[in-house]
Amino acid sequence: MISKGEARRERHIRLRKKLSGTPERPRLFVRRSLHHIYAVLIDDAKGHTLAMASTLDESLATGLSSKTNLAAAQAVGSAIASKAKAAGISQVVFDRGGYKYHGRVRALADAAREAGLTF
Repeated sequence: MISKGEARRERHIRLRKKLSGTPERPRLFVRRSLHHIYAVLIDDAKGHTLAMASTLDESLATGLSSKTNLAAAQAVGSAIASKAKAAGISQVVFDRGGYKYHGRVRALADAAREAGLTF
């Protein structure tokens, strides 16, 4: 029997065959755990991380009542969008990491779009 984590990893591998980040349009990778949510901008051509935001950031975590709800995901989405804008990035490729596009993943994506990222 395959575990939930292994199934998610297989879905992520399947997704990664189709999408890749470039310097002009990096990959916005989303990772969630039981306690935190992370968003990373990655240039796959060079293998570099361009920007990162998560609920581990003290500047984000201070204003949140919980690090595991939709409000936390929205805060991370707007934070990664502002960091991308500061780096001169306006378009990204969204990598949901094998997760369903709902809940916290969708809230992060919607907040990033509202803050100015295009994907």
